[in-house]
Amino acid sequence: MGIFTISLDFELHWGGFEKWQLDKYKQYFFNTRKVIPQMLSLFEKHEVHVTWAGVGMLFHSNYESLYRAIPSKTPTYQNQNLSAYNYINKQGIGKDEHEDPFHYGASLVKIILDTRHQELASHTFAHYYCNEAGQTLEEFRADLRAAQQSAALYGKKLRSLVFPRNQFNEDYLRACYEEGFVAVRDNPRDWFWNIQSTQNESVLKRLNRGADAYIPIGKKNTYTLNSVEVRTGLPLCLPASRLLRPYRPSEYFLNAIKINRIKKELERAAKRNEVYHLWWHPHNFGSYPEQSINGLREILNHYNFCKDRYKMESLTMEETADRIYQVHGKN
Repeated sequence: MGIFTISLDFELHWGGFEKWQLDKYKQYFFNTRKVIPQMLSLFEKHEVHVTWAGVGMLFHSNYESLYRAIPSKTPTYQNQNLSAYNYINKQGIGKDEHEDPFHYGASLVKIILDTRHQELASHTFAHYYCNEAGQTLEEFRADLRAAQQSAALYGKKLRSLVFPRNQFNEDYLRACYEEGFVAVRDNPRDWFWNIQSTQNESVLKRLNRGADAYIPIGKKNTYTLNSVEVRTGLPLCLPASRLLRPYRPSEYFLNAIKINRIKKELERAAKRNEVYHLWWHPHNFGSYPEQSINGLREILNHYNFCKDRYKMESLTMEETADRIYQVHGKN
């Protein structure tokens, strides 16, 4: 049967601290905090299993707790503006979630964990950029350990990981596995999803990623379980299929086109017994939350149709990885 996987990059301001001036984005993130429970309510209603890949710093409720988790090795980026620690030292963050709801998210993590079928996963501890110049493998490993330490506050062991900014780094996979991760999200198999840096990325790549949401530019984006390679000592790499882009009033009829495209791809996966892996950032819904939620509701209603007609099922990244191991005869 087909599988519908959703993974979310749960970041709040940590997702763009180096480029987003917080004073201009506070309402955006207040909206995000309000819309996350709405998403969870929809997921529970439709029995949809979702992976929440959270920045580990968000798992904390106050600065004292966060500070205790900071690893001894932090990223030595050539551009230190990319470092969350540099941001903390220069800009500062509040003492707790009540004072600073943009950099702490413990209350949201608890809501996620209290909702059925939701997986708490990792987006690294400090929104770590794996392809930026200057940082090292050992610094990345230290970051992963800090993320696991943060999840332990909730009695959880993180098993799935999403690389920030989709900076997928093949060389870092062994460290992921050794630190407890069995699944990582891979990028779509298209040249315009090969992201090497947050700096000076080509306009052509960004334009193609945007256009592919509406017209077929990329390759086929659904896949079978047995097509995912199992490699000893490495996590499974689960390719993403599609980024759910948020509602934009300027796009008029294009909003309906991108939702319909997702529905068609989802149904194709259901018919062919393949995996369809949808992803987005919860903060993407921050500008037009009601309209974006309506688009998500339409997708989940279509999943219900696919579940009824084609016996499609919803699985988290962790559950999808477990199913792949079963297919390959491995535990």
